[in-house]
Amino acid sequence: MSNQIELRTPTLSDGMDVYRLVERCPPLDANSSYCNFLQCGHFAQTSVIAEMNGEPVGFISGYKKPEQENTLFVWQVAVDEKARGQGLASKMLMHILQRSQCQTVTHLETTITEDNKGSWALFERLANTLSAALQSSIWLDKHTHFDGLHDSEALVTIGPFNLIQDTI
Repeated sequence: MSNQIELRTPTLSDGMDVYRLVERCPPLDANSSYCNFLQCGHFAQTSVIAEMNGEPVGFISGYKKPEQENTLFVWQVAVDEKARGQGLASKMLMHILQRSQCQTVTHLETTITEDNKGSWALFERLANTLSAALQSSIWLDKHTHFDGLHDSEALVTIGPFNLIQDTI
C-alpha cells in the first residue's frame, strides 16, 4: 500500500471524518460535529482535506473574511500523528492559497495560543515562504474573553503577499 497523500476539497460527507480527526489531534478544540459539517460544506472552497490510503490524515478549515475579501482566516489545522513530519500542514496551506477562489487574497490571519510551538513554527515558515511580514497581538484574552477557561489567543497576520494562482 502506498502512503502517498492526496489533497482535495472537502465535501459535506467528510464532516464526521473531520470531527474524528480533530479529536485525535490534541490540543485542538474539538468543535461540534455540526461545526465540521459547516466547514466541509459552506467553507469547502477555502478548506482542504488530506487523505492517505483513503483515510483523512489532515484538514485545514478557513474562510475569506466577509468584511475583508483579501484576507483568508485559517480556523483550524489538524494533522494526524501518522502524517506528521512531512510538511503536510504547509502543503495544505499552499494548496488553499493557490486556488482560484483565493486569487484576491493578500493576507492570512489565524489565532494561536502562546504555547502552541507547532503552529507558531508553521506560520513563521509560511511567512518566510511568502516573503511576507508576520505580526501578532493578543486578540482574545484569557480573562476578558474566556473567563479564565482558555488560554489567550494571539491574532497572527501574514501579509501582504502575492501568489500565482493555479487552477486547483
